Amino acid sequence: MTQRPFALAEEQAPRRRPGCLIGMLVVTGLVVVGAYAGIQWFRSGMDLGGQMCRATAAETTVSFSPEQMDNAATIVGIAMGRGMPARAGTIAIATAIQESKLRNINYGDRDSLGLFQQRPSQGWGTVEEILDPEYSTNTFYDALVKVPDWENGVVTEVAQAVQRSAFPDAYGDHEMEGRVIASTLSGHTRASMVCRLDAPITHTQTEQLLADLATHLGVQGTVSEDGRTLSVDGADEQQAWSVGQYLVAKAERYALTRVQVADQVWSRSSGQSALAWEAAGSGSGPTTVTVALTPAPA
Repeated sequence: MTQRPFALAEEQAPRRRPGCLIGMLVVTGLVVVGAYAGIQWFRSGMDLGGQMCRATAAETTVSFSPEQMDNAATIVGIAMGRGMPARAGTIAIATAIQESKLRNINYGDRDSLGLFQQRPSQGWGTVEEILDPEYSTNTFYDALVKVPDWENGVVTEVAQAVQRSAFPDAYGDHEMEGRVIASTLSGHTRASMVCRLDAPITHTQTEQLLADLATHLGVQGTVSEDGRTLSVDGADEQQAWSVGQYLVAKAERYALTRVQVADQVWSRSSGQSALAWEAAGSGSGPTTVTVALTPAPA
């Protein structure tokens, strides 16, 4: 029986054709481009449906969950109430995104906690205090104003001076997100904070809402006798928009269904209509904010 030669074709390493190599390079390139596009889509306001909030300023859109934007409103609102510039909100938001993704978490590296991952062992307060967003935000600002020239400094350097993080360069990655949210919630950019929300499942905690407006923004609200409407008069148009967009960001927490500032209105909906402000049927004064509440069952 004749033995076949050892070096058979199926045992030889196949030669790669130039066309195959080119095809592999093209596929690799498409994957890289697709990944980059996906990241940009995610960072600039992707929309997968469901509940979400987003802010737009300087032709940039950022999206977060209602819980995250609620916390962002607390952070920027407190800066406004303290008479601080929007720059303070930018720095604080960029820091909180890096530290906790704008979530008030009860865990972290070593004993770090809360929105800013502050540590009880480093003198930031007790566990209970740090897990209070108002307390942790105010202590952040207390430290911020002690940083020399913080108003004009580089966000990464200023935030690091406050936080003393092991990853000091990371704060700068979120500066644009911080600027967009701070510009919107401080009223510099108008009709740009929107939230798509399901119908309320509870009623408005009116006393707590009024307390938050006073504690965070330093404004007073008036509730109608039937408990269905809240009105706030801003000192100027910027403050009116700050209050109005703060309330949109907190609409899920407080079961708010409609916010009107001057002649523009945001209406709660689970559809696309909630992602834009529209012309109101009738306008109010340029500094007046009118809010529809969800009253408790009779």
